[in-house]
Amino acid sequence: MKIVVAPDSFKGCLSAAEVCRALHKGISDADLDIEVVEVPLADGGEGTVDALVHTTGGYFAAERVEGPLGQPVEAQFGLLGDGQTAAIEMAAASGLPLVPEDERDPTRTTTYGTGQLISAALDAGCRSLIIGVGGSATTDGGAAMAQALGARMLDGQGREISRVSGGRLQDIAAIDVSAIDQRLADCTVRVACDVDNPLLGPHGAARIYAPQKGATPEQVEQLEAGLAHYAEVLERDVGKSVADVPGAGAAGGLGAGLLAFCDATLESGIEIVLEVVDLAEQAQDADLIITGEGRLDAQTPFGKAPTGPLRVGQELGIPVIAVGGSVAADAGQLIQHGFTALFSCLRAPMSLAEAMRPDTAREMLSFAAEQIIRTWLAGRRCNCTHSPKGGH
Repeated sequence: MKIVVAPDSFKGCLSAAEVCRALHKGISDADLDIEVVEVPLADGGEGTVDALVHTTGGYFAAERVEGPLGQPVEAQFGLLGDGQTAAIEMAAASGLPLVPEDERDPTRTTTYGTGQLISAALDAGCRSLIIGVGGSATTDGGAAMAQALGARMLDGQGREISRVSGGRLQDIAAIDVSAIDQRLADCTVRVACDVDNPLLGPHGAARIYAPQKGATPEQVEQLEAGLAHYAEVLERDVGKSVADVPGAGAAGGLGAGLLAFCDATLESGIEIVLEVVDLAEQAQDADLIITGEGRLDAQTPFGKAPTGPLRVGQELGIPVIAVGGSVAADAGQLIQHGFTALFSCLRAPMSLAEAMRPDTAREMLSFAAEQIIRTWLAGRRCNCTHSPKGGH
């Protein structure tokens, strides 16, 4: 028997690779003869680089860059097994966890460090970039990212703005891209999105996400006005219309900046990951796929990582079981989408803090996997016992 384990990370607790190992242990505890294939996944947010590096046999490189508030940050990016592709998580340089809670203010934060990571990947010889854009602390439209790559943001007096934060977008009177890194012209840049929000409007970068990054209602409107102005200047000076593109609002508008300055394509994060790790090939001849994420709920079918294994399982005729740290009351809808069964790994009432302790989570995941496989094997034996004469 062959089982593929292909989960997302349990965010804030275990990486996808750690979840794979915990599930693998539980399966082996039930039956040592089962072949287990580990395929860590991600949807473009946290854990994307880990999943791609782990599955392709790549490695990590470190770079000292500017954090969201200009502080020095040691950030990693991945070099994939093909030796030509870099995987970058913008959150490594410009993520919300890098800003203390009492200093979170997207009118002040920038994506400059993300641009520095892109430059470091180019220095490493990579000309294919995959950029995950979840978990940002910023709402600067990727303007500072572009500055790190050589673009010049000029104010009304023709003076260069040293670092464009969300609160300074309205100060941009012109954008000069004559000195932007010429290596970008030879690059393929794919943006792994886990949202499809446009740059502007009621579902845009400012109004939906800026409050989560510390913006007051007044700052939200300031950021919305700044992004609208920035989009107009981009269209005039760079020749890119980004305001209404699905996904342009990802990571505080970094999606828009990557579109405009790097000629990027915005794609579903899970689809990019599935392609790179080749889950369909790894699942050939599998009897079962086990996937999961920290919380299974009605939003899971809409671009979250478990939808990838589900689609592969449906295409190949393989049952797919999902395991979550919790299973919400509305998660029953996942069965209608095609999941065979849903399981929570929780074994007893406990606080969220206790459940998210890595050692506790590992043990619970292994136990849940063991019980799933014991039940699965019992069902297979029962089917064989009661199959019609001559059946298989």
